[in-house]
Amino acid sequence: MSTGRVWLVGGGPGDPELITVKGLRLLERADVIVVDRLAPRALLDELPRVLGGETLVVDVGKQPGHHPVRQSEINALIVEHALAGRDVVRLKGGDPFVLGRGGEEVAACVEAGVPVEVVPGVTSAVSVPAAAGIPLTHRGVARGFTVLSGHDDVSGLLGGVPGGPEHTVVLLMAIAGLAHTAWALVEGGRPADTPVAIVEDGFGPRQRTTLATLGTVAQVAAEAGVRNPAVVVVGDVVTLAPEWVGEVAGGQSMWTPERARATAI
Repeated sequence: MSTGRVWLVGGGPGDPELITVKGLRLLERADVIVVDRLAPRALLDELPRVLGGETLVVDVGKQPGHHPVRQSEINALIVEHALAGRDVVRLKGGDPFVLGRGGEEVAACVEAGVPVEVVPGVTSAVSVPAAAGIPLTHRGVARGFTVLSGHDDVSGLLGGVPGGPEHTVVLLMAIAGLAHTAWALVEGGRPADTPVAIVEDGFGPRQRTTLATLGTVAQVAAEAGVRNPAVVVVGDVVTLAPEWVGEVAGGQSMWTPERARATAI
């Protein structure tokens, strides 16, 4: 039996329409689909091969603090099906190579001699802020951005992250450790009054933007009941969000932390 192939497909931030054309075509002819929790699962309900039982769908979704299928087992599962001659689509949320452990899955396939290809996806790091009207770069406001994982202690990472209001910091998977991360950013030199936006469930039915500052974000998030999935944006670009409640007078924002505590939009 000939070896099958594996495609790591970035499904985008959750909206089924934001998957690439190539990714959709691969899903339509896959023998096996190994799917994440944050992947666009609604697509699977529309695929004839899935509905007809021709495609095996394997759910390996992880939730914060609960990983029923370990990454090593996911790697082995993908390889096992491919070695059995099946074409496998590993459907992931966002982009496979942006904090998605896609590199580990590629390495497992290469080690096993399985042909593998990565199909990029729209990462939530960029698209979810955009859905909330927040550009990560903007002329005269920010010239670049950095994406960090909130699962890690950012204290040791900030040495390589440009500081100042002209550089945006985007945090993924950051809600559980938000208080510590905000403190680390302040200790790293960012002012406590730096604007912060938390965008929950981007493109989903409960999308919501909560505004704060680095000094208040932990309290504001707790009071607002912020939940995953969420993307945290730190920097002056947050002031470009439609929900920004500050009034500009003489070039200075009148927005205050006290207003932030009352703002969970």
